[in-house]
Amino acid sequence: MPTAPVSIIMGSDSDLAIMRKAAEMLEKLGVEYEITIVSAHRTPARLFDYASNAESRGVRVIIAGAGGAAHLPGMVAAITPLPVIGVPVNVTAFNGQDALLSIVQMPAGVPVATVAIDNAANAGLLAAQILGTGDDALRDRVKAYKAELESMVLEKAGRLEREG
Repeated sequence: MPTAPVSIIMGSDSDLAIMRKAAEMLEKLGVEYEITIVSAHRTPARLFDYASNAESRGVRVIIAGAGGAAHLPGMVAAITPLPVIGVPVNVTAFNGQDALLSIVQMPAGVPVATVAIDNAANAGLLAAQILGTGDDALRDRVKAYKAELESMVLEKAGRLEREG
């Protein structure tokens, strides 16, 4: 049974407030997604089953958020041929730096695209851009979103320049 093209996973429900930002971005761009918890450390059998079956279920991009040791994105990337986007989540005394380094320092042959700490919105946007390479309508929605960002900045700049 096919599922949504983007799967958002996290190691714990404590990551949900951050990971919802990826979901919100995907909703804004009209991209279907699924969202669930898959813990690399507490549910390793679920992790393996999830990652090894994602492609056959119709998933095309995986967004994986994790804090601390942050093994989830890398372990998923080790199992699936799908692109994985890692979101380091700030949950420790190291302010997410530990998660960032854990996700970004993958060995050769196991890439994980990595966004900034707690920046799940960018992960959602990147997932849409990846899918947009084969979907003209989605690519147009991404272009429109970026044009909105440009307009907002130009409007703020104009206001500031007028006010001096």
